[in-house]
Amino acid sequence: GLLSVIQKLKGSPEQELRIVLLGLDNAGKTTLLKRLASEEVSTITPTQGFNIKSVHSHGLKLNVWDIGGQRSIRPYWKKYLGSTDLLIYVIDSADQKRFEETGQELAELTEDESLTGVPLLVFANKQDLVTAAPAAEIAEGLSLHTYRDREWQIQACSALSGEGVQVEMGGCGLCRAGRGHKGLRSHPSSLQDGMNWISSQIMNRKK
Repeated sequence: GLLSVIQKLKGSPEQELRIVLLGLDNAGKTTLLKRLASEEVSTITPTQGFNIKSVHSHGLKLNVWDIGGQRSIRPYWKKYLGSTDLLIYVIDSADQKRFEETGQELAELTEDESLTGVPLLVFANKQDLVTAAPAAEIAEGLSLHTYRDREWQIQACSALSGEGVQVEMGGCGLCRAGRGHKGLRSHPSSLQDGMNWISSQIMNRKK
């Protein structure tokens, strides 16, 4: 599982893992974070600054930084990127008018020196909406196949319903792992699959 992978990665149960959660406003970042923390998601307010949730499990401390996505806050994103182990980027799959905008923001992030080689997990959120674009289409629009300096993965999910988010739940596809791995994986999978995959990439980097 994810925790055993992280334990091997860090080599000590006292170590911490830093995860930065980014995306445009209204992408569903805070809802996703609450799902990860098994918290109630019925009432969510826009993040004006940042939220930090520390999950303690098996002697490990997983620090997840949820940074607000409003245009006025984005210039400050880079201040939070230092020592990042995992970058999770959340996209509103149903807001196709903002695909270009979110793509530009992601491109700028991946060019930052602080994130050089840091594995990227993209959540194509709000797949419960009929207007949502498929994860494969979003991956193509983001030109993820051109990322050669890092491993990446895109995963369809619905943070609101929990589909593809809760570790024990399935129903979302993992699409097009990076660095030459092409095609679609259509079998059911979950957040744990995505996190296990991206954690394994960190293990490779730490070797």
